[in-house]
Amino acid sequence: MNIKFSQVALTLSAALALTACHTNKRLEGMDKVSTSKTTLQTLTPLAPHGMVFVPAGSIIEKDVVTDTTMAVDTVPRTVTVSAFFMDQTEVTNKQYRTFVDWVADSVAVTDYLKDAKYFHKVKKTSVKAKKGSGKNQQTVDIPTFADTSKTIDWTKVGGRTPLWQSNDPVIKGALYGKLYTMENGKPTLIKDAVVYRFDRLSVNRSGVSKYITDTVAIAPNTKVWSNDFPNSQMEMMDNNYYTNKSYDEHPVVGVNWKQARAYTDWRSKMIYATTGERSLARLYNLRFNLPTEAQWEYAASKDLKPDEFDKLSTVNLKDKKTKKNVDMLAVNFKQQEGDYRKDGGTFTMHVKSYAPNSLGLYNMMGNVSEWTLDAFSPSYRELVHDLNPVLLYDAADNESEAMRRKVIRGGSWKDNGNMLTPSTRNYEIQNVSHSYIGFRCVMPAPDIVIEQTKTRKLAKSK
Repeated sequence: MNIKFSQVALTLSAALALTACHTNKRLEGMDKVSTSKTTLQTLTPLAPHGMVFVPAGSIIEKDVVTDTTMAVDTVPRTVTVSAFFMDQTEVTNKQYRTFVDWVADSVAVTDYLKDAKYFHKVKKTSVKAKKGSGKNQQTVDIPTFADTSKTIDWTKVGGRTPLWQSNDPVIKGALYGKLYTMENGKPTLIKDAVVYRFDRLSVNRSGVSKYITDTVAIAPNTKVWSNDFPNSQMEMMDNNYYTNKSYDEHPVVGVNWKQARAYTDWRSKMIYATTGERSLARLYNLRFNLPTEAQWEYAASKDLKPDEFDKLSTVNLKDKKTKKNVDMLAVNFKQQEGDYRKDGGTFTMHVKSYAPNSLGLYNMMGNVSEWTLDAFSPSYRELVHDLNPVLLYDAADNESEAMRRKVIRGGSWKDNGNMLTPSTRNYEIQNVSHSYIGFRCVMPAPDIVIEQTKTRKLAKSK
C-alpha cells in the first residue's frame, strides 16, 4: 500500500528564484544585511560544493488513504522546515567510489601494509627542567606524553589509482585474497573486508538517544540489476554500472540506508579536513546527513504535479538525422508497461539530465528513488512534531521487517508516473539495496533573513 500526502499549499519565499547558477556564490545580499544589532558581515554562508540553499518554509499536508480499514488522521496539518542545503544531484558512482576507495586504502595501510612511510611521524614533546644544584645544576629536556596513535599521511598514499589496486608486487601480495580478489578480470573488493566505523546518534523505541559506534560494510552490491530483474539480461549492467567510467556521473545504486548514512558521516569528516576555520561548516558545527521526509518533500514540491506529466513533462528536440522536431519526456520514468525509453534512457541517466526545478535541484522525481532519514510508519504524522519533523528509530538487523523500514521518495526510472510526485511515500528495508534506489545529502543552514526573504516590516525598518 502506498500512502500519499496531497499538497494543498506551499510557502516558499521569493528566494526560490535562486537557481543553480547562484549555488556556489555568496548568497545574494548576505554581506549587506543586518538583523537588529547583529551584523552578518563576518559570515560567508557559501553553499558547500554541489549543493543549493533551501530557505525555510512550510507545507500543508493531508493524508490520502486508499485503505479504508486504516484509522488514520486525515486532518490537514502545516509543517515547517528550517533552512538547509541540499545536493543539486543524487550522489554519483564517482563520488561514492571515492568514499569506498578511501576506506579500502585506509584498511590496506593500517591492517595489512603497516609501512611507516604511509603514516605521519609522531611528534615527541618535552619540557625544560632543572637537574642538580649549585654549580652542578643543569637544564635538561624531560620527555612528556607523546601521541602514539598513527594517522595516515594521504600525500604518501594518494595517486591516480587507489592504493589497493596498485600493481606493486609487494602491495598485491599483501592485499590479494584479504582485501580484494579478481572478478571478470578486474580487482574487486571483498565486501566484509571494507568496513567503515563511525560514531552516530542512535534512537531506541522509547525515543531515548545515545551515541554508538557503528560498523558498516560500505562496498555497494553491484549485482542488484540481476537481483531485481532475475529473468532479464542484466549482466552488462552488473559488470559495468559501478566501475565503468562512462557511468561516473550516473546515480550510485546498490547502496542501502546504512551505507548511505556512512557516506554522509565520511563526507562530513572530509569537509572538516579540507576547509578553513572560517568555513560555514566549522562556524556552525554542521554535518551532512540524509534528508528528512519533510525536507525532501518541501524541496521537491516545485516539481511537476502528477497530472502534468503527460502534458508538460516533455522537451522539444531536433532529431539529427531527420531534422524533425520530436517530443521527449523530461523526467526519467517508466511511461507505460514495458516502455522505458521514451524519456531518452532505458535505465538511469546522468544526474544532471533535464532541467532543474526552481531551487536548482535535478531529478527529484525519477531517475532513482532516494533514501530519507525517517523510519517508515503509516501513521507517522501522529508521532512527529510540526517543526522540522523526523521519525527516528535505529532498528537492529535481527528485528522484524516492519521495524527496519525506511522511507524512500521520488520514484525511479522503473516506476510509473503516479509514483513520481512530491507527496508519494514508499519504503524499503534498511539493509536492502536495489538498482533503483540512490540518495542525496543535506546539511543544516543558518536560518538567516536575507534580502529575498525579508518581511515587509523588516524591509521598511531600514
